[in-house]
Amino acid sequence: MSTFRNLRSASAAPRTNHKPLRWLFFVLALHFVILAAGFFAPYDPAAQDRDRPYLPPMRMHFLDAQRHFHPRPFFYALRLAPGSFDQYEEDVSAPIPLRFFTAGARYHLLGIVRASVHLFGSATPEPASNNQPPRLYLLGTDAFGRDLLSRFLFGGQISLLAGLLGAAVTLSLGALVGLMAGFFGGWRDDLLMRLAELFLALPWLYLLFALRAFLPLSVSPVQAFFLVVIVIGVVGWARPARLVRGVILSVKEREFVRAARGFGASSFYLLRRHLLPETASVLLTQAAILIPQFVLAEMTLSFLGLGVPEPIPSWGNLLAALQQYSVLVSYWWMYIPALLMLPFFVGYLGLASALQHRFQPFKMEVGVSQANSELPVAVSKEVAGA
Repeated sequence: MSTFRNLRSASAAPRTNHKPLRWLFFVLALHFVILAAGFFAPYDPAAQDRDRPYLPPMRMHFLDAQRHFHPRPFFYALRLAPGSFDQYEEDVSAPIPLRFFTAGARYHLLGIVRASVHLFGSATPEPASNNQPPRLYLLGTDAFGRDLLSRFLFGGQISLLAGLLGAAVTLSLGALVGLMAGFFGGWRDDLLMRLAELFLALPWLYLLFALRAFLPLSVSPVQAFFLVVIVIGVVGWARPARLVRGVILSVKEREFVRAARGFGASSFYLLRRHLLPETASVLLTQAAILIPQFVLAEMTLSFLGLGVPEPIPSWGNLLAALQQYSVLVSYWWMYIPALLMLPFFVGYLGLASALQHRFQPFKMEVGVSQANSELPVAVSKEVAGA
């Protein structure tokens, strides 16, 4: 009877795994914030406030200096401490209320709709400032007085887009090479796989630098962006190609593929109708793995001055100021953007892990089918024994 129970448990339908959807919604929510950066960012990322370089983050308050409670959060403007040139203190004489849905710098919402409404800001004129509202710096400012929060959000558009496009180039090239190598075999397979092994053997960081060194350095920001995308896309095609090749080698020997070939199906039909759909799980998992890797690649190039140049914000040149020792030891808030990047990488890694567990039951399904084929024999034995 124990054999029957084991086979019945093996043949039971697996429960639906919702983890990939949870991670996907989390990643999509983060991408929406970056895509709508103009709305969530209070200021233009290139706007400078030369009177406030390296301003520390401002704090939100509900209690004023007299310990009175305010239902609306407010902040205090920062001013230089007496006898100091880089130390700031709060000016508690005039609380500045936080306003939501305020008018500000114009932007294109989702890259399409022209708008000027921002999620938050300030509306109270600052004394002796030509009726200009005081600026709120939740993450502080950089050396040019630019808002770090705005530059982080707008910089995410460049870095994430570079990662997405680079992953698309890599997966397209890898899928094409893997399909050709696995389906046609022979000398094509040997040549393409030896080339893939060469790319895998070389350290990707040095290969990235070598490819970028062959390209011109004095280019426009748009040209630099597409150069970065091409470079990081060409570097990582080898691993997806080998994975796709393995899937094709397995699938092309199945009965339904042999039957289609026996009925006169062309190679293009077999690739499009039967073989390519079987690689979807591998390509989706590889996409979730490669996107954060290519975002890091763009950050590395921009951090070293080989990627998107200033004043266009990206996550790489946002962290470039940390190369200076004085910034490392004196302005701790310059580390905050690096911490805010972690949820994006954790989200993609969690999505990749969930997709691997989601598509892993391929081997389990083979075992279940074998169990189902043995189930009638086991039942007959159990009945005969009874």
